[in-house]
Amino acid sequence: MLALNLVMLVLGLVALVKASDVFVDAASSLATRLRVPKMLVALTIAAFGTCAPELAISFTSIASHNVDMTLANVIGSCIVNILLIVGIATIVKPIEVKERTVKRELPLLVVVTAVFFIVLNDSIFFGGKNGLSRLDSLILLALFGVFMLYIMFTVHVRKTKRGRLPKTKYTLGYAILYIVLSLATIALSADIVVDNAVAVASAVGISQKIIAMTAIVIGTSLPELTMTVGASKKGEFDLAVGNIIGTNIFNICIVLGLPTLIFGGFESQSFGIIDTLVVLMAAVSYYVFGRSNKKLTRKEGFLMVALFAAYYAYVLLA
Repeated sequence: MLALNLVMLVLGLVALVKASDVFVDAASSLATRLRVPKMLVALTIAAFGTCAPELAISFTSIASHNVDMTLANVIGSCIVNILLIVGIATIVKPIEVKERTVKRELPLLVVVTAVFFIVLNDSIFFGGKNGLSRLDSLILLALFGVFMLYIMFTVHVRKTKRGRLPKTKYTLGYAILYIVLSLATIALSADIVVDNAVAVASAVGISQKIIAMTAIVIGTSLPELTMTVGASKKGEFDLAVGNIIGTNIFNICIVLGLPTLIFGGFESQSFGIIDTLVVLMAAVSYYVFGRSNKKLTRKEGFLMVALFAAYYAYVLLA
């Protein structure tokens, strides 16, 4: 039975990643066919597509009262996205950061992460047990609203000129079909991943926290990894930097905030100040390294990966 659970867990993760890739391609094709500006597509559809596995797992795990799985999913993803993915991408090729990004997007990421740190650590700031309430989720969702308003007011949206459409991977009909199918696959795969991860953890005596922070978090972060490293190699630095900023804000505000608002608040005994402090440190380091000479160097990339390894050593050995 354990072997079957492991096989289903791997298959579920593969399906999540593949469905996410299909969703992004289909959504981009749809946007092009409907003449939606490309910049708007990059800032919204791509971010949602790469976060879709995390969102599906978060809904499924909270609905089944596996709150540690939800927190591991969000906390682990935020740490992996910056310390591991940005670190690896920077080692592959140093990433240049624009002045505007240092002054606006990166500070916004730090603010969102700091608020997340505060609302989750009630024992430090408010004297209660650590966890999230519906009020906390409303605060996170309000921050996401601010982020979307920022995008609306700062992105210069240009209408696609009438005439011959650029080549797309899918036609309009197939794009709509694949969007529906990929989202259905993501939802089904999330159920499979959560159920079998819990079964494996229970069978071998490993905590849900460790299972979620390793196989699930790193597995569902593969879309971000391939996109960010690929963008770095091609010199598309805005995409490499912006993808992670948008993804982490989406993870904190939507992936955690929305299910909490719908299903209600929860308390956690497995996650606390150390875990959330590492999330905050990751965001701050991203800002500090990006601000220095407007470039993330290979040395800083190695330091990020080292911090990631140190934290995961703590998780596995604690």
